Amino acid sequence: MSDLKKLIREIPDYPKPGILFYDVTSLLKDKNGFHATIDQLCSHYTGAKVDVIVGIEARGFIFGPALAYSLGVGFVPVRKPKKLPGKTASVTYSLEYGTDTLEIHDDAITRGQRVIICDDLLATGGTAAATVKLVRQLGGEVVGAAFAIELTFLNGRSKLDGVDVFALMQYDK
Repeated sequence: MSDLKKLIREIPDYPKPGILFYDVTSLLKDKNGFHATIDQLCSHYTGAKVDVIVGIEARGFIFGPALAYSLGVGFVPVRKPKKLPGKTASVTYSLEYGTDTLEIHDDAITRGQRVIICDDLLATGGTAAATVKLVRQLGGEVVGAAFAIELTFLNGRSKLDGVDVFALMQYDK
C-alpha cells in the first residue's frame, strides 16, 4: 500500500486555498500501480456475493468498471442530473457549501440485488451516503463501499453506518 501512496500526486490549494487535493491520475497512468489497485480492491471482495458495482461520477467510472469486470458482475453508473437518458431516481444531499443531486436509472438495481458502491476517494462521505440512499431506494442491498483512498481525518465513514467500507489507502492528514 505504501508503494501505491507514492503514486498519488498531492496538489496544494486545489480546488481552493487550504485544500490538499489527492490526484489519482498519477496512479492511473502507472500500469503497475493501476493494476495493483484493482487487484487489491478485488481481492477484498473475492468470495463475496455481489451482483453489481455502482460507480459514482466521475472517477468511480474508472475504478468501478474495472472492479466489476474482475469480479464478473455488472456495472451501474450514478450521475449528476440530466446525464442519464432514461427514467431516473434521484437524491439531493447537503454539501458544506450547498446541495448537490445524484441520479440513477430507476431500473438499474432490482430488489434484493447485492451492491458494492465504488469511487476513487472517501472524504466527508456525503456523496457516498447519497449513493447508498439511492441504491436502497431502488431495493438494493449495499454490501460494501470500495475506495482507492480514504481521508480518515474527515470521518466520511461515519455517514456510511451499516456499510462495510474498504479503502485501499488511508490518509490521516
